[in-house]
Amino acid sequence: MAGRDAFDTLAPEVKVRVNGAALPEPAAADLVAVAVVNDVDAMGMFTLTLSGWDVVAMEVKWMDGELFREGNPVQIELGYRDSTQTLFSGEITGLEPHFPEAKPPILTVRGYDRLHRLMRQRKTHSFTNVKDSDIASTLAGTAGLTPDVEDSGVTHSYVLQHNQTDLAFLLSRARRIDYEVFADDRTLHFRARALRESAALTLRRDIELLEFHPRLTTMGQVQEFEVRGWNPQDKQALVGRTGAGDEPATMKGAESGPAAARRLFAPTASALDREPVQSQADADRIARQRFSDMALGYVCGEGVCIGDPRLRAGSVVEIEGLGVRFSGLYYLTSTQHCFSPRSGYRTRFAARRNAT
Repeated sequence: MAGRDAFDTLAPEVKVRVNGAALPEPAAADLVAVAVVNDVDAMGMFTLTLSGWDVVAMEVKWMDGELFREGNPVQIELGYRDSTQTLFSGEITGLEPHFPEAKPPILTVRGYDRLHRLMRQRKTHSFTNVKDSDIASTLAGTAGLTPDVEDSGVTHSYVLQHNQTDLAFLLSRARRIDYEVFADDRTLHFRARALRESAALTLRRDIELLEFHPRLTTMGQVQEFEVRGWNPQDKQALVGRTGAGDEPATMKGAESGPAAARRLFAPTASALDREPVQSQADADRIARQRFSDMALGYVCGEGVCIGDPRLRAGSVVEIEGLGVRFSGLYYLTSTQHCFSPRSGYRTRFAARRNAT
């Protein structure tokens, strides 16, 4: 796919809606910058930066009005002329004015997607005979969100949420089984991480891709991973084991990080994780998750490209023009979409890959 061909990149455009209405023209004229950040391990966030000084009335503006009151819903679209996509839908959570010396003040409006509603209170609560996907549905309902969950398969006899916010608890359950948690407007998604062998779009060096800084390291790569637990009812040890060759996908690479470590430095030690597990299926699944996450650390990188609203955390992109080893598929762990009338539209991203 030729990502840049889909847009008129000489005409970047941003659309901001507050309380369901388009940003008033005076506020749009004062807009200095817009940023939207999403991450597979955190809430989505936005910032709006505006000029905060009325040169006619000689007083601050936007800081005391109703437009940017905490709790007001915000929707942000980014893209190019006649082709914008919604990148963020959430709520204002704070205002950050800045009063510099000998310069006009500016105002930063900050907010998060509706996952922030899941981190307002620490709780201790127990769940019995549930799947992790059932827990996700329950927690979504308590926050007024609609659950869209992928069945996690394994039923747990007992799960304890101990002095944690609902979000911290849900993210810990997701990481345990290699799932992602994110909000799309008023919907909470809980799904398996997909390391696909196909890409959402392609970034070509010096065309869409402006900068990229990858790092390959075999440190931390091991050929085998074990998770050990204990079944108190059967008085039996539970051992989940996985190793090189069990990666869900090698992302168009010829050799995975664990396989390279085994070939170059054999024998490599097995990683051992003593994790509370309740069944063999639970132990096997956690072992696969730990191994997959470790393998994804083989190649890590950060990049900057022509702004593209299709770049989202949790998606897979193909990068071309970096030679044989560093070209290929990358899993995006975070993206930051930045727009300003002066600088245009750019997207920064962090990516990982488990093979070369």
